[in-house]
Amino acid sequence: MKYLITGITGFAGPHLANLLIAEGHEVFGLIRHTNGRQTDILDVVPAGHFEKITFLYGDLVNFRVINGIFRQHKFDGVFHLAAQSHPPTSFTDPLGTFEANIMGSANLIQAISDNQPECKLMFCSTSEVYGNVGEDGRKIRTTDVILPANPYGVSKAATDLYMQERFASKKIRGFITRAFSHTGPRRGRTFSISSDAYQLAKMKTSNAERKLLVGNLKTVRVVLDVRDTVKAYYLLMINERSDGKVFNICGDVPHEMGFYTDTLIKLSGLDGVQKEVYPAFYRPIDIHYQHGDCSEVVELTGWKPDYDISTTLGDLLDYWVQKMRPGKTG
Repeated sequence: MKYLITGITGFAGPHLANLLIAEGHEVFGLIRHTNGRQTDILDVVPAGHFEKITFLYGDLVNFRVINGIFRQHKFDGVFHLAAQSHPPTSFTDPLGTFEANIMGSANLIQAISDNQPECKLMFCSTSEVYGNVGEDGRKIRTTDVILPANPYGVSKAATDLYMQERFASKKIRGFITRAFSHTGPRRGRTFSISSDAYQLAKMKTSNAERKLLVGNLKTVRVVLDVRDTVKAYYLLMINERSDGKVFNICGDVPHEMGFYTDTLIKLSGLDGVQKEVYPAFYRPIDIHYQHGDCSEVVELTGWKPDYDISTTLGDLLDYWVQKMRPGKTG
């Protein structure tokens, strides 16, 4: 099968490429520029896999270019992962977030609908569309109200709803995933948990002060490994019964964010690490508690996570340590 991954140079994209190639599929990756940035993914994609990826170039906000790609290439499925996915950035640049996430997605949907109606599209939505719906401690279901608490969530909710309308109108095939918090190797250091791992790795590889800047450690999240997340994406893509449906993708056990920070400190083996609240790491409006019901994907595909949280956090910390070794860039 031939699959296109948008956002292949992001966080989840390279891990998904590894899985697809291991399963024997042909992988194409869409990136915006021809400046060689695709080589960045070699930090998690083995050279043998990297050489099997065909890169295509174009910006999703440019419909003419995207439409041309779908006229020239035929795909069995598209994993749409590309997005401005950082909630704090969405507060400072909501218009840029809307352009990338709403118009970019609308262009992709239109190009597929016009040129390849049999192509199956996975839209990567997010648990951020729910906002604080689950603050009473219950598991959030896909049937719960969408009430985003930040511009990023709003941008994803808009496309989420548009995709549902396109399904109902028989204009496109596909499904929607609402992934809850996930982390692992290659997670950007501007995101919580990875920020902790980055700072701790810096302490381990240099004489950096053992002061760990943290945000709100009292909010509660259920965190999944990115490699388990993309496995769910893949299993849904190859399952014919996923068409037209919405799925939560999440882990099992919710913890306060402080749990993940403390686990990373323990895994680092560092003594004397002092946590210090850093106001810039607080969101203007935060989501206090978030846990999801992913029983639908489990029942449909048999999916279950393979990575425990300690392994995930250990791999994330090792990733940053390796990035900071002599000759590496952080």
